[in-house]
Amino acid sequence: MAISGHGHPRFTRQSGAKPHVFHGVLMSFSVFKFDRSIEAGIAACGYSTPTPIQQEAIPPIRSGHDIFGLAQTGTGKTAAFVLPLLERLLNGPSRTLRALIVAPTRELAEQIHDNIEALGRETGLRSVVLYGGVGKTPQKERLRAGVDIVVACPGRLLDLLGEKALHLDRIEILILDEADHMFDKGFLPDIRRIIKLLPKKRQSLVFSATMPDEIRQLAEQTLTRPLTVQIDHGTPAPTISHALFQVEAAKKTPLLKHLLEDGEMTSTLVFTRTKHRAKNLALQLTKAGFQAASLQGNLSQNRRQEALEGFRDGTYGILVATDIAARGIDVTGISHVINYDVPDTAETYTHRTGRTGRANRSGLALTFAAQEDGRMIIQIERCLGEKMTRRTTPDLPSSSEALPSHGDTALHQGQRNGGANTGRGKVPPRGNDKGNERRDRPARHGKAQQGIGEPRQWTDQGQPKAAEKPQRPLGKSERRSEHVESRQNQASTAAASAGQHKGAERLSATRGDNGRHSASRTSRACAFDFGLTKNGK
Repeated sequence: MAISGHGHPRFTRQSGAKPHVFHGVLMSFSVFKFDRSIEAGIAACGYSTPTPIQQEAIPPIRSGHDIFGLAQTGTGKTAAFVLPLLERLLNGPSRTLRALIVAPTRELAEQIHDNIEALGRETGLRSVVLYGGVGKTPQKERLRAGVDIVVACPGRLLDLLGEKALHLDRIEILILDEADHMFDKGFLPDIRRIIKLLPKKRQSLVFSATMPDEIRQLAEQTLTRPLTVQIDHGTPAPTISHALFQVEAAKKTPLLKHLLEDGEMTSTLVFTRTKHRAKNLALQLTKAGFQAASLQGNLSQNRRQEALEGFRDGTYGILVATDIAARGIDVTGISHVINYDVPDTAETYTHRTGRTGRANRSGLALTFAAQEDGRMIIQIERCLGEKMTRRTTPDLPSSSEALPSHGDTALHQGQRNGGANTGRGKVPPRGNDKGNERRDRPARHGKAQQGIGEPRQWTDQGQPKAAEKPQRPLGKSERRSEHVESRQNQASTAAASAGQHKGAERLSATRGDNGRHSASRTSRACAFDFGLTKNGK
């Protein structure tokens, strides 16, 4: 817990330590003695025992303290701030905007809003969620009708503030969720603009998975004499098993298809580094007969929501996502997480794998690693406190199918007629179904145009059939986007490695004919530390 002082707050980082101010273990939500209307919502959601972050954060929030919360994905932090928020708003004027929650992504904002609706169903309090990608008119109508809580993404919130659609002069409590991700997306200047519009006398809560210097500075500027609650934010849940395959890039997709044939992979989340790769990988899985969808930045809000809902209800057994788009995914029962691309940092690995092994269920995290990923694997294993289980890569042919690098979104239905799940995430092959085909329109500004239920037909060489309109080349902004993503990923990995491996050989970047950067292979010493032989044993 942080030590409160005069002036700027000071923070202490405690790995898994419990605040000494609060004693005892809360075995039931009844210990909190919430209002009956809130207890009804808790019971309706099936909550019985509070998680560690709920045990430690709820008492000081109810007491009015500013809080800096550090907790990993899937720890129950949303309920940790929603429950005391609802209790506070029960007393005071209704239909008056008194609470503001800011989130970095649309999915996370929707998740928080859904939690408020579920836990506060008997309280009579109203919440509205505000984000871009959809029309402003319905959001303005909800605001005019009167709300108690606004859950918003920074961009749309500032837009509506500029149009005088809402005012923040009566805000009593501010909550910034996933503050580190707001920094990653460049939202900190927007957050500071929003904070300047708030009353100085308020309660503020900041939640983050990590605490880089920028987030520490934001907390110092936002919080007053805060208490820090930290619950093993850098350590994956003990219910997750970790395994690794050494596999060259050309064999990753064949290996993924081979693993997806396993009947135990009932709900699988696959992570890639870039949105273009997520889209193309989901497309190739769909062509192979799997029920797959992608979740990435080029999708409209309706398509993102449909992909997420389809994954949640089992329509899609496989969801391919980027780290940015996956923020806010709240899906219980994910059986497997697959790192198709090795993450840039050990903390990102923790966030990814935290989507499985929830609610005391077991989960399995699989990582595909090439030889040049050795240094990052070492860092991840140091975070885990143990080596991942090495699995032998089966003898698979290299992928001979050329993935399209652009074009229609990979958000496709596994079945054209909405049939039931046929098991192992696969569906029967599609027919021509010419009546359902349509001519593709060129994508504008890099945005995907094709929607759900409109799968494209491809030749064995990965090219559009003659009857289809040929794909256009990548636009300048798209090439720059993927190029920047690639460079940022490599820079992040190199920087993280340099601090812990002073004597290690530096990664050298070589520019290929396609204009992208690729890292050279590491030294034999690094390969030895990687713990893999040439055959992956």
